[in-house]
Amino acid sequence: MFQPVALPLWLLVLILGFAGVTFASHFLFPSVRWFFRRRAEKALARLNARLDRPIELFKLARRQDMIVRLSYDPKVLEAVTDYAAEASIPPEVAFEMARRYAREIVPSFSATLYFGVAIRLARWLSRGLYRVRVGRVDKELSLIDPRATVVFVMNHRSNMDYVLVTWLVANRSALAYAVGEWARIWPFSGLIRGMGAYFIRRKSRNTLYRRVLARFVQMATEEGTTQAIFPEGGLSLDGRVGAAKLGLLSYIVSAYSPDGRDVVFVPVGLGYDRVLEDRILVQAAASGERRFRGKLLTTAWFGARVLWKILRGRFPGFGTAAAGFGAPVSLRAYYERTPGAAVETLAASLMAEIARVVPVTPGPLVAAALINQPADLIALATEVERLAAKLEGQGAVLRLAPQGFAATVAEGLVPFQKRGLVDDALQPTPGSAPVLAFYAAAVQQRLQGDAATQKT
Repeated sequence: MFQPVALPLWLLVLILGFAGVTFASHFLFPSVRWFFRRRAEKALARLNARLDRPIELFKLARRQDMIVRLSYDPKVLEAVTDYAAEASIPPEVAFEMARRYAREIVPSFSATLYFGVAIRLARWLSRGLYRVRVGRVDKELSLIDPRATVVFVMNHRSNMDYVLVTWLVANRSALAYAVGEWARIWPFSGLIRGMGAYFIRRKSRNTLYRRVLARFVQMATEEGTTQAIFPEGGLSLDGRVGAAKLGLLSYIVSAYSPDGRDVVFVPVGLGYDRVLEDRILVQAAASGERRFRGKLLTTAWFGARVLWKILRGRFPGFGTAAAGFGAPVSLRAYYERTPGAAVETLAASLMAEIARVVPVTPGPLVAAALINQPADLIALATEVERLAAKLEGQGAVLRLAPQGFAATVAEGLVPFQKRGLVDDALQPTPGSAPVLAFYAAAVQQRLQGDAATQKT
């Protein structure tokens, strides 16, 4: 029994290898996982202690578990049965389609990635590219029921909207965004999914896909997940707050129950002195097609030049970026006031409030003043002051230079001149009038009170 046994060297290495794997899988790996899990739980507890709205367990669930939960949800299974009958396909095939849609939609939120990387990056980008001006919003948002699901509804001016709002509400909660097909490009898709965003096919008319997406949004809302949505469904092509698309809003409202968790919509208006995509959006508006033909190499070169200037401390910035927050709208209180109101009515009301709180920054204000063709800088300053007084009288959100109207005119006019949009005689250069009109549209809409709030 205790006699030595001769083994080939390769067999001894193989036995030791199996023993090492067994030891690691049964003793070492569980201990390591337990150690890091405990550290993650403590870090998450500290994070939730400083957040106004702690991260919901729904966001922290394993992605694979959420895919299974969504795929086998009774309403999704009902949708599978209906679609199989409608499309004359076996239920098993329809179920596989639904499961594929679930894998496509469900995010994989990482608190470390969101709060450790994304928030810092958003802060750096926002402050590096813009002069951020935001009024106090703590008073109204602090009155929201802690158990309510908060949904930030915003106008969509630029792809910077995601970055700016993520940073502005960093101390409140982690946001779940709905992002379009553009975000599915590798390697950004994994990063965006890890930040809690979920992908949607905006143009899909597949009924099964729509019902799976609707159920995911409803589950997130029922679990209290803080969300951020752009009801317009895409970037504004003309600079105005557009009509609401009813997709995500209708999903949220249709599953609401007065006996369940309240849903509170927070209108957010976003405004910029410089919209990075302005020329692309103007061209899309002129063509009548929502196709953005930005050249990849040109965009990459532009971004590289801006980044190089930022790192060298020689970047002047793109002016002011601002956010205005409207009064929160409780869905429970809304239906108590207007029982049986259609989702179209709610959408129109929210879009009107968003248009009302879109901040007026120096660039758009100067663009609106230039439309009246002032003769000189004095006349321009007088027109800017007149428009600002009129806007203030209407209760508009003004985010102008604190140094006065002379500084406001300089902040708005000089970037237009450096870009070659306005000449020394304060006249639009050839081909630049549509771009100036794009910026002036936000001010004109606020003055005219003609927000496009009807359903499209």
